[in-house]
Amino acid sequence: MSSKRFAFVISDLYGGGAEKSLLYTADGLRQHGNDVKVFILRDRIEQHIPEGLEVVNLAVITKTTKALNSVMVEKWQASRIAKALERFQPDVVLSCSCDKITRHLKHPNLYFWIKSDISARFRNSPKRDKVFARQRRQYNHRKVVAVSRGVERSLLDVVGLKPAEIRAIYNPYERAPFAELAKQDVDDIPQGEYFIHVGAFTSVKRHDRLLRAYKASGVTTPLLLLGKGAQEARIRSMIDELGLQDQVTLLGYRTNPYPYIQGAKALILTSDAEGLPRVLIEALMLHTPVVSVDCPSGPREILTQELADFLAEPENEKSLADAIKRMDQAPVEIEARHYEQFLAENVIPQFEAL
Repeated sequence: MSSKRFAFVISDLYGGGAEKSLLYTADGLRQHGNDVKVFILRDRIEQHIPEGLEVVNLAVITKTTKALNSVMVEKWQASRIAKALERFQPDVVLSCSCDKITRHLKHPNLYFWIKSDISARFRNSPKRDKVFARQRRQYNHRKVVAVSRGVERSLLDVVGLKPAEIRAIYNPYERAPFAELAKQDVDDIPQGEYFIHVGAFTSVKRHDRLLRAYKASGVTTPLLLLGKGAQEARIRSMIDELGLQDQVTLLGYRTNPYPYIQGAKALILTSDAEGLPRVLIEALMLHTPVVSVDCPSGPREILTQELADFLAEPENEKSLADAIKRMDQAPVEIEARHYEQFLAENVIPQFEAL
């Protein structure tokens, strides 16, 4: 296949999974011989930028544009993006997490890259119908890339989307970079065995569910929490209420969580909703087993074969506690066959076919 020009457009590179996966995908395409540029809309960068990957700040999100917040402003922002794209002449444009602006672009091969299950996040919300209607207005008759088959099904069957085209393409991964990062020396990794949860301290990650199930499991293996966010005080309070002060440790946010993940007996995920939770894939690539709730969407597509035995129904905390206990007693040995579907060599050609 001949090389192509790919443009990625995202608000910024400050944050977690979506930003990381965009950079890995962009760099994977670049390493495969394609010409790639990442356009950010404001100068907020927290992620590590791969060497050789070009990132261009268009500076179209400012305090002024955020304050004005109108369709006219969005169209002005989109016009600035369009000029940059015209200079670059990409074959494919992928918009991620800034679709309110990029919906005004007219590029013939523009794909909206949807990384979360909107139907799960809003299924019990009074805003549900309004949010779904906005999704249909934004993406109907447009080209869409869904991060998982679960997100694709949700968009079509629950949201009622009628896209011009929709494809489910996983995020691509290379194992070597994670393994290298996991070698970094850190001085606050617990001695001995421990479980780990890595995720923002937000309500959707359901640390309350995690702590109750961990308590109910009766295990004595300590639990380490990596993250930051608005729910931290509530999490600390719940640790005290459950009498887990001697078993649960909050270490805060780490730009490199991989030494902690690799050293864990298992990683636990307890979210209400995900898109394709990269932390599960990263754990498997570091040969760390996983216990997860079977939330929409993603975990069921990641924990396949015998790993599916460690999927628990989200509202069944007894089942989750039992899975934690079973993993504590007999951790699963992770092999390459458990994550090969996410390897870049198998995924990058799917992006190149756009």
